[in-house]
Amino acid sequence: MSVPAGRRLRLDEHNRSELRAMADGGALVVVPLGSTEQHGPHLPVGTDFWHAEIVARHAAAAAIDVAPDLSIVVAPTLPFGSAEMHLPFGGTISLPADLYLRVVMAVGESLVTAGFRRLYLLNGHGGNHELVTVAARDLAQRNPIVCVAGSWWNVAFDALVADGAHAVAPFPGHAGAFETAFVRAARPELPLDEVPVRPIPPDAAPPDERRLYDLERIARHDFWSAMDGYTDDPSLGTAEWGARSLDVSVEAVARRFEATARMELPPG
Repeated sequence: MSVPAGRRLRLDEHNRSELRAMADGGALVVVPLGSTEQHGPHLPVGTDFWHAEIVARHAAAAAIDVAPDLSIVVAPTLPFGSAEMHLPFGGTISLPADLYLRVVMAVGESLVTAGFRRLYLLNGHGGNHELVTVAARDLAQRNPIVCVAGSWWNVAFDALVADGAHAVAPFPGHAGAFETAFVRAARPELPLDEVPVRPIPPDAAPPDERRLYDLERIARHDFWSAMDGYTDDPSLGTAEWGARSLDVSVEAVARRFEATARMELPPG
């Protein structure tokens, strides 16, 4: 997916005067939020911040393709998240939950100080989800802004289910079929170690279409160790399915960017 001609979507490619003008003009700034953490025995530790960044940039481009009157800029991706549950496996850099919340708040406050009043926090790591939504709530309480937060697979949930993604494997999972497919599609140049196989038990319940974050949070101390750090069956994650799911997700997220960019700003 190409960036519209003459449009630079990356915040880091603009100077301060350009950014101030964009902010004064009501631009939406998207902040991709990822993590650096183990992804089973086969996927790179950068998986979560890669897909946050790729979905954010492609969705911003798709939104402007459809609505060239919009002004959208994508901030550099935060590559570290709240991932304490993955530390025992190695290959993980984690920020404690309270520190992570303060970091995201500081990023948001910095953008508000720079003049931006429309923010979208696009999350790419399950362990960040609740903290990112709290950050959006608090940023909007403290400042006369619009701030939206969402994990990209939740934003695209209905579109992915309509496309049948849930029938292949639970999504997003962790280092399972969905993320394996994503890496194969988005980073085909990277060799993967042997992809493990975890067949679905014959007595398993049919695929569940509920969102990852339901009405309760059930936590077990041995949750990740019992699964060797990955969910479902990674071998089902083909590059073709990954490319299709990426396209579906980008279009869904693009529509949310467009809607956020058009939200009426509060007085102030």
